[in-house]
Amino acid sequence: MMGMKQAQKALFNYQVDLDQRVRVEHPLRRVLERVDFTFVRGEVADCYGYNGNVSVDPAVILKLMFLLFYDDVPSERELLKIIPERLDYLWFLGYGLDDVLPDHSVLSKARQRWGVTVFEGFFVRVVGQCATAGLVAGQKLHVDASLIDANASKDSVLQGRPEWIAALKQAYQATESKLEDTSTPASRVAVNDQALSKTDPDAGLVRMGGGSSRPRYHHHRAVDDAQGVITAVETTSGSIAENKRLLDLVAQHNGNTAIQAQTVVADSKYGTVENYVALQQQGLTTHMGDVLAKQTNNPRRRGIFPDSQFRYEANTNTYLCPAGQRLVARRLHPRRRTWEYHTARGVCAACALRPQCTRASYGRTIKRHEQQDLLNRAREQAHSPQARRDRRRRQHLIEGSFADAANNYHFKRSRWRRLWRQRIQDYLIATIQNIKILLRGVARRAAGAAQALARETGGPFSCCAATPSRPILVAVFLGRLSPPDLAYQKT
Repeated sequence: MMGMKQAQKALFNYQVDLDQRVRVEHPLRRVLERVDFTFVRGEVADCYGYNGNVSVDPAVILKLMFLLFYDDVPSERELLKIIPERLDYLWFLGYGLDDVLPDHSVLSKARQRWGVTVFEGFFVRVVGQCATAGLVAGQKLHVDASLIDANASKDSVLQGRPEWIAALKQAYQATESKLEDTSTPASRVAVNDQALSKTDPDAGLVRMGGGSSRPRYHHHRAVDDAQGVITAVETTSGSIAENKRLLDLVAQHNGNTAIQAQTVVADSKYGTVENYVALQQQGLTTHMGDVLAKQTNNPRRRGIFPDSQFRYEANTNTYLCPAGQRLVARRLHPRRRTWEYHTARGVCAACALRPQCTRASYGRTIKRHEQQDLLNRAREQAHSPQARRDRRRRQHLIEGSFADAANNYHFKRSRWRRLWRQRIQDYLIATIQNIKILLRGVARRAAGAAQALARETGGPFSCCAATPSRPILVAVFLGRLSPPDLAYQKT
């Protein structure tokens, strides 16, 4: 006989247990078992008083921000609207069906009150969990950066004289970019010294691809080679050059993982003289693309003797040119830290090999870095077969990390305005990506351990959490598996 459901509102709900309504294998169960959100209470205790109205639990606020990016909910208002419709969200937050949910403004007020440090600490804690779980090797590091569109339109940009823009930045309390951190030569006025976005004054004007320049941020990221765990992140204005943050990312990786990096992998944007020398001084292997190689292959230098044709003699600190003439050191460049070598006056003008040597009227010069031996070693490592293999692996490892963030977690556009809020967004996205890697790694390890024990004992392997097989029970007894892992065994 066909049944028919009578839609009638229940007057009372006495037997609604959300823990039974949320399935055993739900992803949020795995998150709650592995991630401790309650740490935030101790971190933000100083932000609250001892009397007055009782605030929303900081752990609940952090979970709300987690859900905002975890499921890429369009806005905080939308998140608080859909929570009553989602039993899994209510269970994850610890709310019941009839509990009153906080207002969406609680999230923005908490960000303002807590600052960036809390979210940085959340990121570092998860990195430590990944390292403890054996998902971080730590020795080989992949580095790259990506541009993020600021939450500001091109119409919000004001242009004017550098003095006027500097006064506006001071009035807006905009985060200034140091000249040494940008890619603009000191002899030129930077574009961002003549322009400012009224909507988001911290974002720098940057051109990407063939499009026009618009306000953007730069997200710098370091990814471990083993499982793709994000071990270091930094967010700056879009005008900050990628290669200027390399050393800071390496130092942050060492601190977050408690493992010293040994090899740094990056593209040619990072393969500058400064980065090569600095990493070699730290004893690191440099598998970065060589930006100097591109300069050597300049079409304007075709038919001209390369620098390798000039032999350096260390005992006299001079160079010997192909014609047998000697080039002596003239001066040291104060910023580039390179010595300039040249011949005596009139030597190049009378040389028969001049057309093959130089087109300059003053003759040929050779530049040598004061740490040239370290630079030579770095370039040799950069052109090695292993370096080329590492850079190919980097293309799918760190680019895949950026793609995952863009496709699933609202990475390529700012949700909020100002640099400190953008840093919160980037810390949350990187933390969620690491949590996903942590959960996958733990599940694989548990499944592998159970299968190994099944082979040892000769018993069947079960994927059912309610009726675990004998090998799994043995594994729990021996301490090789923890009970929460039983629900996630996969055949």
